[in-house]
Amino acid sequence: MQRILASQALLPHGWTRDVTVEIADDGRISTVTSGDAAAANGGGVLLPAPANLHSHAFQRAMAGLTEARGPDPRDTFWTWRELMFRFLDRLTPEDVQAIAALVQAEMLEAGYACNVEFHYLHHRPGGLPYASVAEMSERIAAAAAETGIGLTLLPALYEVGGCDGRALGPGQIRFGNSADTFARIVAEAERALSHLPPDAGLGVAPHSLRAVSPAGLASAIAIAGDRPIHMHLAEQQAEVDEVLANRGARPVEWLIGQAELGPQWCLVHCTRMTGQETAALGATGAIAGLCPITEASLGDGIFDAVGWRDAAGRFGVGSDSNIRISLTEELRSLEYSQRLRDRTRAVLAEPGRSTGRVLFDSATQGGAIAAGRDSGQIAPGRWADLVMLDGSTADLVGLRGDTILDTWIFAENRPLVRDVWAAGRHMVRDGRHVARDGINARYAATIRRLRDAI
Repeated sequence: MQRILASQALLPHGWTRDVTVEIADDGRISTVTSGDAAAANGGGVLLPAPANLHSHAFQRAMAGLTEARGPDPRDTFWTWRELMFRFLDRLTPEDVQAIAALVQAEMLEAGYACNVEFHYLHHRPGGLPYASVAEMSERIAAAAAETGIGLTLLPALYEVGGCDGRALGPGQIRFGNSADTFARIVAEAERALSHLPPDAGLGVAPHSLRAVSPAGLASAIAIAGDRPIHMHLAEQQAEVDEVLANRGARPVEWLIGQAELGPQWCLVHCTRMTGQETAALGATGAIAGLCPITEASLGDGIFDAVGWRDAAGRFGVGSDSNIRISLTEELRSLEYSQRLRDRTRAVLAEPGRSTGRVLFDSATQGGAIAAGRDSGQIAPGRWADLVMLDGSTADLVGLRGDTILDTWIFAENRPLVRDVWAAGRHMVRDGRHVARDGINARYAATIRRLRDAI
């Protein structure tokens, strides 16, 4: 039994002073009590730790390598994608495991307790499968065993090179699967997860409407059963135009007409929606998976968080390309994008809840739903996904309630995450992952060799 003391904690009913949380041996919260005099001296601020709901771990190794303009006079998502295709041809299973371990450690240090890995790198260079068809999924699970992060693994289905059904290009060969092979990968990935703690989960990810046929989408939905289904949707204008030309409707309209959407679904990015589409998709109960840092990096556009709120839509955040893993910057960037577009302030704040509180509550609750994870609140019976901020720092000293979140998200001058637990596993202590040194060493050796080859 672990016992955590916090001078302040954000509980389901609101901010509470002098809180004690006990964690059972199974990783779930057993009791939450307040009024403990010993907790008043702890100085820590305890929060539910969100899930990072969208990650492509291997892209972390590309951080900083795509900011020079190539021969194309206009650099876009599509030119970036060509660079990504060339880079990933060098990655071995061992490389992917080393990169994923670093990514997961950085997520934990940022305050995330769970990695929802949208995993589409399946095969050898050239497209032939490994001896174990789920070799790469097994490597993501092995990294999670080392880092202790919660994991929801989403093997991705990637069938075709575009909506017209054209063959996969050279850069996409390592992603490609038939529906039958994909079903085998999902089954083998589930076996790999059985070696992790019981909070590990599985879902499926039909990659996008441009990469999955209507029949493939239907098969992926059937394979998912009641597990999470994630999909990129309406991210780029060229994608919207291609879907419209080939399927007779824009992506959001087409998907709503073809699938029974609900909380099981997480639609990622959605930066190219009309107001009508925003309202219609929000009304389905699906989670919007937002990655503002990557969306800004790739020029995707601005998600309409105001229209989404008005439609009672729910969202979570993820680090996607992992060029920078920062929970607070994802949330801050989301709010600031709305301010820049609308030329106003405190856009997402509500009566009784500040901007930071709305952002954090939404990311925590929406992320838990998207991960299919019984977390998102500091309450008995939930997984003990917890983040402790250092309340003794100059940034937070003397603050109460929502102002703590506003300061952490919008005004921190140094890292404020002190401790993180993932299903009760105490993986970050004093701001640093407990296995950081070994993880760093393996990543450094991997990235040195990869960069020397570029």
